Amino acid sequence: MTCVALLSEVLDMEYLATAFREVSPGIDVRQGADLGALDEIDIAVCWFPPHGQLAQLPKLRLAQSLAAGVDHMLADAQLPRDVPLCRIVDSGMAAGMNAYVSWAVVQQHRGMRAYVASSATGLWQEQPVVSPRKHRVGIAGMGTLGMACAGALATIGYAVRGWSRSAKADLPEGVTGYHGAGQLDAFLSGCDTLVCLLPLTPETHGFLNADLFSKLPHGAHLINVGRGDHLVEADLLRALERGQLSAATLDAFSQEPLPASHPFWKDPRILVTPHIATRTDRLVIAQQTLANLAALEQGICPVNQVDIDRGY
Repeated sequence: MTCVALLSEVLDMEYLATAFREVSPGIDVRQGADLGALDEIDIAVCWFPPHGQLAQLPKLRLAQSLAAGVDHMLADAQLPRDVPLCRIVDSGMAAGMNAYVSWAVVQQHRGMRAYVASSATGLWQEQPVVSPRKHRVGIAGMGTLGMACAGALATIGYAVRGWSRSAKADLPEGVTGYHGAGQLDAFLSGCDTLVCLLPLTPETHGFLNADLFSKLPHGAHLINVGRGDHLVEADLLRALERGQLSAATLDAFSQEPLPASHPFWKDPRILVTPHIATRTDRLVIAQQTLANLAALEQGICPVNQVDIDRGY
C-alpha cells in the first residue's frame, strides 16, 4: 500500500487527505505531528514543510510540491537531493492565473478603483480611456503560466512582451520575446505594466528592486504573482513615493499572512490580495502525485520533475 505524508507548517492539509482517499481508496495518508513509522512513507506532499523532516524519511521515493513553485522546499538545506522532486503542472491553474492577471491589468489601466470610489459617492466622472494597444504589458517569466497570460492579454488587445532566461520558440501570436540578461533592459523599457511570474531561484531573489524599477517607464504598474521574495519591499515603497511606479497589485509576500501592521495595507497605491491568484483543484494534486510515482516506478522521468540545481 502506498503511504503518503502531508507536510506543512502553515496549511491545514486535511482537504488533501480526503482527495487522496477519493482518488485511491484505502491509501495510507498521514499528517500532523505523529507520522507513524517513517520508513513506511513513500511520498511527501509539501507546502512549506518543516526543515529537516524530509531527510528523516529513509524510504522516500517522491517529494511533491502541491503547487507550481518548489522554492519552499529548496529552502531546506537538508532536502534529500537523491529523491525526485516534482511540482504541479495544471492547465486549470493557467485559466485562473489568466483571469487574475487580466483583471489586475485592466483594473489599473482603466482606472477601475477610481470608478468604484465614484460609484460609492454617486459621482459621474470619467477616467482617461487609453486603448489596450497603447498600453504595453511585460511578463517576466514565460513558463506555462506566463505563456498563458501573455496569450490572454494579447487576445484582449494589449501590446504584450515576454522575458525569460532563455529564448522561447513558441510564443503566442502577437507577443514579442526577449531573453537573457542582455535583453532585460530593453524589455523593461517597454513595460507600462510589469507582471512577475518568474520562478524563485537564487538568481531571481530580490529581482523586483530599485534598479529594475528605475528602468521601467515612469509611472509603471507592478503586478507580482510570483513569490514574495522576488520583491524588495522597501524599494517598492520608495519607488511609489517618488512616482517611478504609480501602483502595485501584489498577491505574494515574504511573510504570509501579511501582518496587519505592514505598510502595504495602508498605502492607497498598493492593492493586496491574499495569495489567491490561482489554485489547483485538490483532486488534480492527488491524481498528479500518484501518476508521478507510477512514472518513477516504470523508470520514466515525470514531465513535471524539477531540476534541483536550476530550481525549477
